[in-house]
Amino acid sequence: MAKPRVAEGASSASCDGPERLATRSRAELISVPAGEESGPPLRIGVDTGGTFTDFVAVREGRLFCLKLPSTPHAPEEALLEGVRLLLQGCTCGRIEVVHGTTVGTNVILERKGARTALLTTEGFEDLIEIGRQNRPKLYELGPSKPAPLVPPEWRFGVPERVGVRGEILRPLDATTVLAIKKRLREEGVESVAVVYLFSFANPRHEEETGALLEDLASPVSLSCRILPEYREYERTSTTVLNAYIAPIVRRYLARAAERLKELAELARSKKPQEVSLWIMRSNGGALSAKQAAEQPIQTALSGPAGGVVAAAAWGRLLGFPQLLALDMGGTSTDVSLVGEAELPSRGGRIGGFPIGIPILPIQTVAAGGGSIARVDAGGALRVGPESAGADPGPVCYGRGEEITVTDAHLLLGRFGPGGLLGGRMRLDGARAREFFSRFVDRHLAPLRAFETEEEGPVERLAQGILDVINVRMARAIQLVSAESGKDPRDFPLLAYGGAGGLHACDLADALEIPRAVVPRDPGLFSALGDLFSDFVRDYVETLLLPEEQTEEQELQRIFGRLAAQAEDELAAEGFAKDERAFSLLLDMRYVGQGFELTVPYGEGHVEQFHRLHELKYGYADWGKKTEIVSLRVEARGILRKPLLLPEEEAGPDPAAASLLFEREVWFSGERRSARFYQRESLQPGNRIEGPAVILEYSGTTVVPPSWRARVDRYRSLLLTRREK
Repeated sequence: MAKPRVAEGASSASCDGPERLATRSRAELISVPAGEESGPPLRIGVDTGGTFTDFVAVREGRLFCLKLPSTPHAPEEALLEGVRLLLQGCTCGRIEVVHGTTVGTNVILERKGARTALLTTEGFEDLIEIGRQNRPKLYELGPSKPAPLVPPEWRFGVPERVGVRGEILRPLDATTVLAIKKRLREEGVESVAVVYLFSFANPRHEEETGALLEDLASPVSLSCRILPEYREYERTSTTVLNAYIAPIVRRYLARAAERLKELAELARSKKPQEVSLWIMRSNGGALSAKQAAEQPIQTALSGPAGGVVAAAAWGRLLGFPQLLALDMGGTSTDVSLVGEAELPSRGGRIGGFPIGIPILPIQTVAAGGGSIARVDAGGALRVGPESAGADPGPVCYGRGEEITVTDAHLLLGRFGPGGLLGGRMRLDGARAREFFSRFVDRHLAPLRAFETEEEGPVERLAQGILDVINVRMARAIQLVSAESGKDPRDFPLLAYGGAGGLHACDLADALEIPRAVVPRDPGLFSALGDLFSDFVRDYVETLLLPEEQTEEQELQRIFGRLAAQAEDELAAEGFAKDERAFSLLLDMRYVGQGFELTVPYGEGHVEQFHRLHELKYGYADWGKKTEIVSLRVEARGILRKPLLLPEEEAGPDPAAASLLFEREVWFSGERRSARFYQRESLQPGNRIEGPAVILEYSGTTVVPPSWRARVDRYRSLLLTRREK
């Protein structure tokens, strides 16, 4: 099993074997705030992906990095194995694990959730099936939508009614609820969602129903706690999704928390160590494992959120107020426009179902290193959306039999002979070539006619696979930019994930982006982002009043009540007063609109709404009346974070030890001699002219012939196009 790699500054030590650890001076890289008398904690960021599970740990001022193959059948196995390795020799008093997980996401996408029932206001049982009349594909002749997660026989109408202002129009019929509870037991329902009309205005009936179902041996999700906002369809869908994944996520978190505690007991020095488990939220914050078990839908996009948080932090370090973030892993690619002023968007979709929780604006495309190549019925080459994942993985891993993007890079000469993870994961190039040759014979035999001494059909196929996957990712970047009204050429491209550096320059060329950035340890970047997160909770109250009818005193009264609730919960989580921060926000829209935008509350918030509307949609009607839809308080508990420190620059010429070898590599159908460098041995200030390949523990960066790279003071690779 792989040992953790230490990465803290500058050294000539490499990562080319399991017994050699790249060690660097503590002061050159990282500083952590002083801990209590018991010593600083061991903080571990964990990101579980479809192919690898990544770990970044901060211990005694040093940064430890580790990648392990994911264990999709039992995700906690990889999590616990990584933590066990990082605990070796640890004498710290506390362990803090911040975890980005895809458990809930996968349950929804694979439709493997719990047997779920829905209790709703009588007459609204079919709301989740009726939905809205939106057509995502306007010109599709046979539009379809996903089947609802709750079948008709488990949708129950309950006699009750609350008015739009919260008035009780019809009391709850408790007898009906008790009869439904009996049936739920008989039919083996595993989870229950309760969504009553206008419960956001008065949650009394939902809370009464929750009390009546309390002794049911199944989780009960109340919409007044999951999403206390108007729009009954989105509120119902979100609550049903929460119920659908609740039993699976709860069991996973319970197993992980219990076994983490056992690991801490085994690793203790003189007394048991304290363990806290935090889970990344879809909005880039974190919440306790207990709260994640109660509201698992908050973790629906947990995995990609860590990368966006890290991208924002890296942008601040490098002086980029906004940048395009591209996270390419083994299964998918996540793209987002990251900036300090960006607010989480209100809602999105997952698996075709709407969710109303705050999420970061991330566009996901099924394009990763494990994406499988195939030929469709029309004879065209396709790549993805299917992925080889961690098991069996790409052909070159030794078990898979479907050729992938990773195999294509290997055949084009873009990996070192030692394989991946500093030589810990060997790659079988001969096996990959054999399967590519079979693929050509089976599907693309005409390519044999174009074979030359310089380029064979295998290389043509490999380049074609990369071209196809690059087009898919470029479209995702264009979509994210267009939705924000921005031009991608105005921002640097920050590429991370294990495969991000392999495609950064090609994507920048395709979109005419002048520069790209590959951060240090790119394959562990999302796990690093977990360590930059804060504890975040949202509190909301729907108002639905025109601006001219809203009194400032009433707004402050509501904000005060929400902030008081937030204060109590942050205190219960153990955050001191100086560790708490609050943001007051308004959801606003023009009168008559069906959507709203979120703006900070304060003097001139109406003008801010007009400006934001113009930025996002290209126009603003400054004379039109506005209304306030909802008031929000975002509460943050400030968690301890690593402080990345700049290093002194060396000269422009890389040290001789950093140059590993020189060999031929394919670039766009042309074979060129390229230099291979060990990134851990490069120093700030070093410059590299393409063509070159830069190898490191967690990723590989390709510098094409028309590009150059420079190592900055934070050990990022700044990639720029060479002048013609």
